[in-house]
Amino acid sequence: MSDELTFDVPFVLGMMRLHDRPELADATRLADWIEARLDEGLVWFDHADIYGNRECERLFGEALSRRPALKGRVKVITKTDIVLPARDTSRFGVKHYDTSPDYLNARIDASLAQLGVERLEHFLLHRPDPLLDAHATAAALDAAIDAGKIGAVGVSNFLPEQWRRLQAAMRHPLGAHQFELSLARPEVLFDGFYDAVIADDLAPMAWSPLGGGLVFEDVLGSALEHFAAEFESSTAGLALAWLRRLPGHPAPVIGTLKESRIQALHRDSNLTLDRATWFALLEEARSHRVA
Repeated sequence: MSDELTFDVPFVLGMMRLHDRPELADATRLADWIEARLDEGLVWFDHADIYGNRECERLFGEALSRRPALKGRVKVITKTDIVLPARDTSRFGVKHYDTSPDYLNARIDASLAQLGVERLEHFLLHRPDPLLDAHATAAALDAAIDAGKIGAVGVSNFLPEQWRRLQAAMRHPLGAHQFELSLARPEVLFDGFYDAVIADDLAPMAWSPLGGGLVFEDVLGSALEHFAAEFESSTAGLALAWLRRLPGHPAPVIGTLKESRIQALHRDSNLTLDRATWFALLEEARSHRVA
């Protein structure tokens, strides 16, 4: 994968809650917020078309339209294939997945238009689709890369044989995989999943890297507080450092949009855990000793 498609930052900024932040609803204020993040060296922004029922992409695009100079500095990830019940045009009104070429082509063009960017650096299939026609979907995604609309195709929440079936049909390599991983949810490190991601040269991205707040609770939360004091770090920064210590250095996708919290996490991003501390935190997370 080219250097411009790798995650060379301590974390990715998740845009899932953008539509819930009234202080960022104004396009100029949001443009100020984006520019401040870019000036801090945080250039990756993670979207999905279902976030805010497509509202988050629209808000982000409006902000960029107010300050066009930012368009060349942002690096955008977005995801698709989940069709929400309200957008299902069938008589069922059912949530489902759609990886058909027509749907993906329409969503790529729609995301480019809504976000107001010329290219989506990473375009991910959001969920594995049991009805996936691998060859038809692969042809559409390869064509979008060839056309310069997307930099790389990736997946989210796929199991190894699911992403390998798609990869076998594609000419271009899959670029990234976004999946759940945190101190509170470390199972993928022990069932072969994470090893498969690294072996297949997918750039790992960890969604919910703080376990939805679970890392701050009970015994694990107490352990993080103890070690954070020793390292002069925040507990959240320590939890992200635990992730970044892994081979492949997974990029955490953080959900907060609060400026002070982002800056604190950025400040702690240079923290490197020694092996013993990493395993000590793992023991607390799993509530049993390393075998």
